[in-house]
Amino acid sequence: MRKVFIVTYDICHDKRLRQTYQLMRAYGDHLQYSVFRCELDDKEKVELIMKLTDIINKKEDQVLFFSLGSAGSKTEQKIESLGVPYVERNKSAIVI
Repeated sequence: MRKVFIVTYDICHDKRLRQTYQLMRAYGDHLQYSVFRCELDDKEKVELIMKLTDIINKKEDQVLFFSLGSAGSKTEQKIESLGVPYVERNKSAIVI
């Protein structure tokens, strides 16, 4: 079962910050600076955590996972914003 997570991070070193951002782009939608929305199954979550563990400095950096429940559930659908409205991005493949 896929679950939805908001993943945020606070990385102290520029090189690790860039590496974390590049990794997160492969797993979710970039919402704001260091905030991603990710739909992950258990295997993908463990894989992402392992890869993040290889990048971050555990004494200086922080990554937080906020679970929003199952993908496709009514609670997952409710996103409220202040200011610029949140627009869900279309997920489509581009074949070149």
